[in-house]
Amino acid sequence: QVQLVESGGGLVQAGGSLRLSCAPSGPTFSTYAMGWFRQVPGKEREFVAAISWSGNTLYADSVKGRFTISRDNAKNTEYLQMNSLKPEDTAAYYCAARTRFSTRYYSSQDEYDYWGQGTQVTVSS
Repeated sequence: QVQLVESGGGLVQAGGSLRLSCAPSGPTFSTYAMGWFRQVPGKEREFVAAISWSGNTLYADSVKGRFTISRDNAKNTEYLQMNSLKPEDTAAYYCAARTRFSTRYYSSQDEYDYWGQGTQVTVSS
């Protein structure tokens, strides 16, 4: 069983920045594909960004050029740096881990095995 602990959410003004962190338990983090998703009440959870075990990345068009996903395998931590935040980025953000080994990154929720509890990001206008 893998547990994902997220941190870094909060309230920020439009144009500001936040950095989310996700620290999965388990000794083999470096082999996990990781991702970030977000959800607004009443809407489906949507893909934000993904990173493969080797560091290749994929972004949703809505965040491309503003958000950066990264990982530090020595610290067993994944990050989502969010810059130039907009009110429409307001959502609960969820970290996801795929523990079945693959060389790819994934944008589909179905490909992930474990999820964090979510951290709220609110961007005021």
